Amino acid sequence: MPTVRARATAGPHQPFEPATIDRREPGPRDVVIDIAYAGICHSDIHHAHNDYGKTRFPLVPGHEIAGTVAGVGADVTAFAVGDRAGVGCMIESCGRCDHCRAGRQQFCVEGYTPTAAGVDRAGRITQGGYSRSIVVDETFVLRIPDALPLRNAAPLLCAGITLYSPLRHWQAGPGKRIALLGFGGLGHIGVQLSSALGAHTTVLDLSLDKRDDGLRLGADDYVATTNDSLFTDLASSFDLILCTVPVNLDLDRYLGLLAANGTWVNIGVPEKPFTISPFTLLRNRRSMAASLIGGVTETQEMLDFCAEHGIGAEVEVIDGDRIDEAYERVLRGDVRYRFVLDATTL
Repeated sequence: MPTVRARATAGPHQPFEPATIDRREPGPRDVVIDIAYAGICHSDIHHAHNDYGKTRFPLVPGHEIAGTVAGVGADVTAFAVGDRAGVGCMIESCGRCDHCRAGRQQFCVEGYTPTAAGVDRAGRITQGGYSRSIVVDETFVLRIPDALPLRNAAPLLCAGITLYSPLRHWQAGPGKRIALLGFGGLGHIGVQLSSALGAHTTVLDLSLDKRDDGLRLGADDYVATTNDSLFTDLASSFDLILCTVPVNLDLDRYLGLLAANGTWVNIGVPEKPFTISPFTLLRNRRSMAASLIGGVTETQEMLDFCAEHGIGAEVEVIDGDRIDEAYERVLRGDVRYRFVLDATTL
């Protein structure tokens, strides 16, 4: 098996150390990618800290992968050596169900295999993008357009599709009023996407500290949620609210911002179950929903859309020795707006 350099953590809250991991021998349908950059996602931290109680250690996180094709199997038709390529949250699914055949692998009836912290269909623990290379079936490899710098494209493989999918599903566009709750690693990409789709876009954030960035990236309005007047001034205003913050909120209050037939979409994962009065939904026929990622087809569509509209993550690039520092800063909210690991430094 090919052996590659990586950074791994041996257990919950343990530091990242240099490591080597085995990658499988490439098969006929496999693509070998030399990784240039790997985004650091908040879910990487959850897995590294074993917050879900399911992590298998040692762990190499990373599911926002951008790089260059270094090899292809004999049956690969979509990629050639030298192509710019990426890998997102999935590397495998059943391939047989209706969802998989339609390119909606995120809904695979048997469950998709995550790029890191999972177990593939051969029983191997999956190790992610904090490494120098990865071997992936071509079905799950994305083409990164030339117009997108690899470092700015990497976070799009998770954060980008996480916002693009619900915006498309709930038909964000001209005449729609969209609110993004939270302006961080997810929200700053969501604002760009919503604006490019033609929707009137409002940021709802704890303070106005990032207002200039929000307006620069396409927001029409930027409102502090600490200002109680917003709940009267903007009552029944929005067709869609995308909640990107992983905290429990006063949902009865926030759902009051939805217009008739409006939808609240939860993207952040709070620690406790939701609490809401049914009358909050009955009024104005409001809906509550949630969304995770998109399938391969939609992710490629998102990348092409971002290239066309000049959309990318705003990033701070770090080397392999600074992963622990980056995790601490993410938890403090001290990043504008995504950390990206330079995989060549591993």
